[in-house]
Amino acid sequence: MADVLSQAQIDALLNAVRSGEKDSEPSAEKQEKKYQKYDFSSPRKFTKDRIKMLNGIFDNYSRVISSRLNARLRSTCEVTVESIEEQRYFEFSNALTEGDVLGMIDVELKGQMQETPAMLFIPTSTALSMMDRMLGGEGAVDNELEDDYSYTDLELKLYEDLAEDTVKVMDRSWENYVPIRFEYSRTEVNPTLNQVIGLDETVVIVDLKLQFPNMAGRMSVCLPGEVLTNVFAEISRESPLRRTAAEDKSDEIFDKLRDSKLEIIAELASAQLSLSDIYHLNVGDVIDLGQPKESPIYLEIGGYHWFTGKMGTHKKNMAVKIDEVCYQLDEQRSE
Repeated sequence: MADVLSQAQIDALLNAVRSGEKDSEPSAEKQEKKYQKYDFSSPRKFTKDRIKMLNGIFDNYSRVISSRLNARLRSTCEVTVESIEEQRYFEFSNALTEGDVLGMIDVELKGQMQETPAMLFIPTSTALSMMDRMLGGEGAVDNELEDDYSYTDLELKLYEDLAEDTVKVMDRSWENYVPIRFEYSRTEVNPTLNQVIGLDETVVIVDLKLQFPNMAGRMSVCLPGEVLTNVFAEISRESPLRRTAAEDKSDEIFDKLRDSKLEIIAELASAQLSLSDIYHLNVGDVIDLGQPKESPIYLEIGGYHWFTGKMGTHKKNMAVKIDEVCYQLDEQRSE
């Protein structure tokens, strides 16, 4: 979104004009800078914090989908969040052509299916490049691709397969916030006639940049404002409940941890032998450990030396008498 002047900046400009410090007639160069108009009749529905949360969610999603596309396309593909912007649906739909294809995504929030679906849009040039890689090519696309290009039946099938695979992992990035599921439902071959969302309805458009070795593409996720309102409301309810539940179960968790069984290893000593020496070992051979018989025994727990002691017997069983505690938890944490 373009920058908007703050009230302090506006006051400074007015004072400068009144005092003659600034020419009231802006130069042609300064007139070229444009600002996006703010529509007071339709104020923003979501706060900056909510948009920031979405940015974090889709930043995680971009890393997941990068690995998935790398394996699927057998090519290096780096996916990053390019922008997240709230707008009216007609702004999104007006940028589509009759030849474009939309993937419709059913959204299920806590087991309840949402009335309005989300949408996935992959521009024709990006989609064809990805299909070419799926079929073993290098992703080359005709630079003079016509705007009204129509997909063949095979390309539509590949598009649907690719889009479904992309949507399949989308819910992973939401796991830390709310139980939500995304499922690819169908493909709209003429998105200009799609009426599942009112033209004046609020949507959030997430633009993802796809960087390949020989080209850059993008794809967009359209999230209906109605669905996001329900999601954010659920997140607000879930957060304190989850925190309270965790606090209530803390004693129970610690009680179970106290009963956990840990393996203790008594290490006498160690020695290094060549592969040839090991190969020629026989019954009765003696291995010199290089330690006096009075040397302390180390007791190891979880890969750390916790105690030292002396080897002995207890009730006819081998045992170790602890002489010293050598593992300090606070020191290990500070390291």
